[in-house]
Amino acid sequence: MNIKSMIITFLLLTFSGFSYADRIKDLASIAGVRDNQLVGYGLVIGLDGTGDKTKFTGQSLRSMLREMGVKLAPGIDPKSKNVAAVVVHANLTPFAKPGQKMDVTVSSVGDAKSLRGGSLIMTPLKGADGQIYAMAQGNLVVSGFGAEAGDGSRVSVNIPSAGRIPGGATVERTVKNAFNVGDSIILNLHEPDFTTASRLTDAINHTIGKGTARSIDASSIKVNAPRDPSQRVPFLSLVENLNLNPGEASAKVVVNSRTGTIVIGKYVRIRSVAVAHGNLSVTISANAEVSQPNALSDGETVVSPNFDIEVNEENARMFVVNEGISLNDLVNAVNSVGAAPGDLVAILEAMKQAGALRAELVII
Repeated sequence: MNIKSMIITFLLLTFSGFSYADRIKDLASIAGVRDNQLVGYGLVIGLDGTGDKTKFTGQSLRSMLREMGVKLAPGIDPKSKNVAAVVVHANLTPFAKPGQKMDVTVSSVGDAKSLRGGSLIMTPLKGADGQIYAMAQGNLVVSGFGAEAGDGSRVSVNIPSAGRIPGGATVERTVKNAFNVGDSIILNLHEPDFTTASRLTDAINHTIGKGTARSIDASSIKVNAPRDPSQRVPFLSLVENLNLNPGEASAKVVVNSRTGTIVIGKYVRIRSVAVAHGNLSVTISANAEVSQPNALSDGETVVSPNFDIEVNEENARMFVVNEGISLNDLVNAVNSVGAAPGDLVAILEAMKQAGALRAELVII
């Protein structure tokens, strides 16, 4: 084996251990480099009688016609079922330059039944500072539709009162950011963690040089960077593609109270505890009884309800959870008594109150 082949083999063996590591670009973002929200108010025209009936839509239509040189007589309300008032919003990505395109979302703010087939006329999109950063216009793509019968019944699929315009806005102004400011940049972790911050700092210093990065806190890492943009861009390209193993998350049990979904973290531990859980169900049924009078009598037929109440209580089965058990042991113990997800939520809450659950219980 020649020297070149040995070097290639060494590199493959060296970096194969990092195949399951995460890149810095997936764990952190540069402080000050972010999206900016834009919003605007406009009109969608060309609807097939599914537009607004509200007064402010007529006022907006009057204003638009006046800007185009069309003057309406005073007191005339330009009602049109083919027009709908909408709010347009979009995210302006960092480094977006004038002339570039971006997608916009259009949503009805009136009582329009559908925006299908409509076209958004020129709408300025403003930022939080009130400045115009983009102009939106184009034909809507609406995934929802609805149908209505003469008796008032109506069926709709998805949401017909909102749509999107791919590439429907043109950037008009650039937003300044902190990318080329100063001799350093700040990397902010998406999930603050002291272990991850320390490992990220070590990865940068080990690759680029000692003293290049230093941890500020559990979320931020300060990295010395070249001032020249032509050097800063490849420098950050090198940094964001470095690999590291992030720190393990703290022990958590996450419960979605609406769907019954339960996620138990790897490091969840239980102290020794005994659990008993049973269900109580009450069933009430109503049966109508008819009392019929005798023939040739002046009595009336009477219908009286008869209620039957049945109470069933399942046998509460007790199980013992030993101290320090793992995630698998906890799941097996709960499954052994046939507990449903809703029952498991109640068990976990009771264990937390008793001080037996060594984890943070998060209910969403």
